[in-house]
Amino acid sequence: MATGLTAQTYRKAVTTARRDKKAAGPKGLTEEQKQEIREAFDLFDTDGSGTIDAKELKVAMRALGFEPKKEEIKKMIADIDKDGSGTIDFDEFLQMMTAKMGERDSRDEIMKAFRLFDDDETGKISFKNLKRVAKELGENITDEELQEMLDGK
Repeated sequence: MATGLTAQTYRKAVTTARRDKKAAGPKGLTEEQKQEIREAFDLFDTDGSGTIDAKELKVAMRALGFEPKKEEIKKMIADIDKDGSGTIDFDEFLQMMTAKMGERDSRDEIMKAFRLFDDDETGKISFKNLKRVAKELGENITDEELQEMLDGK
């Protein structure tokens, strides 16, 4: 069962993602992503103090598509809360979410690449999968070289 992702569309998606990441500037986020993070922060800064506590942080992260555990929230606050206030201001939140979103983007990119190879949806990349992708990409690789890739030689 094919996923509809061809080598050409994958290359285009990766190129676009890399270009967008470069355009996003040094923090690695687009203006749209920064705005989304700002809106989540403001929404959960219910008292207008300019900071959010652990409970508010958990709700804000869920709104951005993450499912943090209680221990993870405590660790994040300890790691990010430079002034030791027990709360996180917007700059601290932005820094943390930039790292989180970067991790998510990398995982998504890896999964797209894996699905490109695993077109028969076995959860594994077989010799047949590897050979098909090499052919689609126009790579002139011998069967022996392909097998070496799978064997890790």
